[in-house]
Amino acid sequence: MTLTKETRVTLNDGNTMPILGLGTYAAPDVPKSLAEEAVKTAIDVGYRHIDCAFITGNEMHIGNGIRSKISDGTVKREDIFYTGKLWCTYFSPDMVRKGLERSLRDVGMDYLDLFLMHWPVSLKPSGASDPSDKDKPFIYDNVDICATWEALEACKDAGLVRSLGVSNFNRRQLERILNKPGLKYKPVCNQVECHVYLNQNKLHAYCKSKDIVLVAYSVLGSHRDRNWVDLSLPVLLDDPILNKVAAKYNRSSAEVAMRFILQKGIVVLAKSFTPARIKQNLGVFEFELKPEDMKTLESLDRNLHYGPFREVKQHPEYPFHDEY
Repeated sequence: MTLTKETRVTLNDGNTMPILGLGTYAAPDVPKSLAEEAVKTAIDVGYRHIDCAFITGNEMHIGNGIRSKISDGTVKREDIFYTGKLWCTYFSPDMVRKGLERSLRDVGMDYLDLFLMHWPVSLKPSGASDPSDKDKPFIYDNVDICATWEALEACKDAGLVRSLGVSNFNRRQLERILNKPGLKYKPVCNQVECHVYLNQNKLHAYCKSKDIVLVAYSVLGSHRDRNWVDLSLPVLLDDPILNKVAAKYNRSSAEVAMRFILQKGIVVLAKSFTPARIKQNLGVFEFELKPEDMKTLESLDRNLHYGPFREVKQHPEYPFHDEY
C-alpha cells in the first residue's frame, strides 16, 4: 500500500485525519518548553496531526508551537489537525462545554478538529469542586457516558469542534453510545493503546465494522513514566524479534513498530521530543513490510497494557475487564 505523510483517512462525518500524528504527553519532570519546540520541529518536517489532552498540562505550550508556525507562514490553521481530550472530571453534562472551552483557551484556537472522551470513567477531584484541579486525588462519579456524549454533540453543533470521538473505550461502551436513542453523531474514532505487544485485532475489527477509525497511542511501547507504567515491563523497542525485522529493512525498531500499525490500517501517534527522532519517524513512509514480516510481528502480541490506569480499576466502567 502506498502511504505518505500527506495520507489521510476519511472519518464517518466526512472530515479527514492524517494517518500519522505527533503525541505530546510528557512526564511531569519534563520541561514544558520541550513540547513547544517538538511541535515546531514536527510541523517544519511535515507533521500536520498534533495530539494533546487537558490532563497532560501542556496544551498552552502545544498551542504556542502551532501558532508560531502559523505566524511564520509555514502552515495555515486549516492545515493542522488538532486533537484535544475531555478529562474525566468534566463528564457532567453541565461541565462538558466548560472543559472544551478550557482547552480552546489554553491552546488558543477557535475550534478543535477532534475532541475525545479521554476515558469511559467519570471522576471528580476529592475535596474540591474545581474539576481542573489535577493535584487532588480522584473519587468515582456516576455520570452516564451517554449524557456526556449528548453534551459533546451540542458542542459540535455550536461549531466548537469539528469531529467527536472516544478514547480507551471497549466494545460494550462503544455499543452503548452507538445504540443511544436519538444519537446525532457517531464517534469517528477510538484512540487506544496499540503496539506489537497489544495489537488490538478484535477491537480494530469491531470498530472497522462500525466505520470507526482506530487510533493508536504508545505505538513505541511507552513513556516509562513510573507514575503510570510498571517499569519492570519489557521495553518494546528492545524486543529481539522486532529488531531482527528492523535490521532486515535497515530501519530503526521504532520505524518498524510504527509501520506495522500503519499497515494494519490504524492511525499512528508517535511521541518524541527529540528533533532527530521526530524526523527519523517519517521514514515509515519509505518502506513497506512484507506479509511474512507482518505475520512475524503479529505473533509478538501478548495483550500487554503499559498504561492500564489501575487507579480506576474498581470503577464500574473500567474498560479493560472486558476482552476487548
